[in-house]
Amino acid sequence: MLNMTTTTNNDKRVIVTKRRVTIFMHPSITKQARAQAIIEDLSLTRLVEKALLKYLPKETVIKAVIPPRDSSLI
Repeated sequence: MLNMTTTTNNDKRVIVTKRRVTIFMHPSITKQARAQAIIEDLSLTRLVEKALLKYLPKETVIKAVIPPRDSSLI
């Protein structure tokens, strides 16, 4: 993990922990994302984070899968 120091609007220093992720995308999507990040004056990282936050649900619940009972054992 990488610790990054960022500055908030109040000039307070905040330590933010981020993890490097490698993804493979179609070159045209990458090009469009980079261009949009420039237009919005964001880093590509921040643009992707914003997009994922919009897309993902507030909470992800992973439920355990219970295998079906073997009826021959009953």
